[in-house]
Amino acid sequence: MREAVPHTTAERAVSLGFGEPAIDRAEVVPFVALDRQHAALEDELQEAFDRVWRTGAFILGGEVDAFEREFADYCEVAACVGVSSGTSALALALIAAGIGRGDEVVVPAHTFIASALGVLHAGATPVFCDVQADTGLIDPDSLDAVVGPRTAAVIPVHLYGQACDMDRINALAATRGLFVLEDAAQAHGARWHGRPVGSLGDAAAFSFYPSKNLGALGDGGAVCTDDTALAQRVAQLRHLGQRGKGEHLLIGYNARLHGLQAALLRVKLAHLNRWNDERRRHAKRLRGGLPNGLSPLAERPQSTCVYHLFPVRHTSRDELAELLSADGIGVGMHYTPAAHRHPAFELLPARSCPVELPESEAWAGQELSLPMFAELREAEVDRVVAACISACEQLGPAHV
Repeated sequence: MREAVPHTTAERAVSLGFGEPAIDRAEVVPFVALDRQHAALEDELQEAFDRVWRTGAFILGGEVDAFEREFADYCEVAACVGVSSGTSALALALIAAGIGRGDEVVVPAHTFIASALGVLHAGATPVFCDVQADTGLIDPDSLDAVVGPRTAAVIPVHLYGQACDMDRINALAATRGLFVLEDAAQAHGARWHGRPVGSLGDAAAFSFYPSKNLGALGDGGAVCTDDTALAQRVAQLRHLGQRGKGEHLLIGYNARLHGLQAALLRVKLAHLNRWNDERRRHAKRLRGGLPNGLSPLAERPQSTCVYHLFPVRHTSRDELAELLSADGIGVGMHYTPAAHRHPAFELLPARSCPVELPESEAWAGQELSLPMFAELREAEVDRVVAACISACEQLGPAHV
């Protein structure tokens, strides 16, 4: 007698050995679920909130000072300066380094738009380079190809939670005299050869947007560096250019980290390593079951990935997204269009895109992010796998 072929997502999960699905098929597997994280921390977060409102230290103050010390220690750097967002962190770090009008800053074309906006906010001009086909990270060869006489800095973006090849980037920067600003917005806790991101360049910019591996309950960011003079300038710039009250030395900005967000981030920082371990565990389970039609992120042995996102690639990405969404799987697309294709950059000079960027274009057209957060349940991971298998069978072979 011919064996029945399982057709539904739940049936496929069982047939493939991913365990009995313990959730109703009508329930959506969320792309991210911050409510689960916050429910588990309710008492700690409430205590932090109470601590802030009782002291009234809403703008800078003791909680910001404490978080800056704790996060600097976590990143193994001398200084951390809390700011209002990851975009502010990028801009203020560049300004503090003396980079601005007339300067060029190299940015990978496969990244969130803020990586380039920070350059423009500093008064400099972004120049886009390509990324590597397997990781989506900045391609050192493409970086080398676009450096010109006005290039002052490079922003390697630790995309998806995996560190860039900082050995090659730092070596190239040293020979060309470039300031290296890590964009570590997606990589809290990631490492390169055992060293944490945030300590791998001249400075690093972090975002604490709520969905990040270390996320606030609102906007927030930080600049980390071993250059204490640079950190001091960032601290002045974020606070209206003040060295002391009423003593404005610089043309500054209102870009401070809120005291309440700092207190909440202190709570979450204590759990970050455990959450990253959970993300890696989910990623391993996903990798073990995904069909050959999907190309996951290449992992590098020298880089400890913290899986801010779990990207896969497929040549029929949009159709894949529709099938998964119809099957109750939350998905995202990162980053389309490629950064240099945004209408906001139409007036940039031709020099901003001096070479072809085929890999960035390919990532923009093929990347799909599957659910990835620490509080995912095993049954949900298995359901994602089964849905991907079903969708790829319907779509046929992919050619990535």
